[in-house]
Amino acid sequence: LAMYLSDEDRTKIRAAYQVADAAHLGQFRQTGEPYITHPIAVATLCATWKLDSQSIMAALLHDVLEDTGTDKVTLATELGASVANLVGGLSNLDKLHFDSKEAQQAESFRKMLLAMADDVRVILVKLADRLHNLSTMETLSLAKRRRIAHETLEIYAPIAHRLALDGSYRQLQDL
Repeated sequence: LAMYLSDEDRTKIRAAYQVADAAHLGQFRQTGEPYITHPIAVATLCATWKLDSQSIMAALLHDVLEDTGTDKVTLATELGASVANLVGGLSNLDKLHFDSKEAQQAESFRKMLLAMADDVRVILVKLADRLHNLSTMETLSLAKRRRIAHETLEIYAPIAHRLALDGSYRQLQDL
């Protein structure tokens, strides 16, 4: 996955993959693919950005707290507190619920900035997650695709631009 990482880091990433694979066993994306293909794609993108092993592990696990019976304490015990905190930060971004689209967008932006202040890796993994989700939206309704596209242009693309991720910024805009 990432040749710039040590053997020890690759072993930790394999362990994270095994936890994610077991947790998502039997789950499928709307495309019909096994769900684990999504975390693998997100982790691969993080590896191409040369993120550290903890970020790649968090990418593999980014939906585990929300979509499976796995809890943060278990992740911390099995994979370390730092990885569990990154995954928790990603889950917190996805738990936001609002009364209006405008409030949702403003609050999402605020939460992203707060998370960035705590650990920018949360934002980087979230951007990789958004990029992959955008590339696989064909099965969603037109209304949902429009909502996701608008949110991407209003929130995620500007953050990528501010982080000087020019390639990702352009991809987010194009997708």
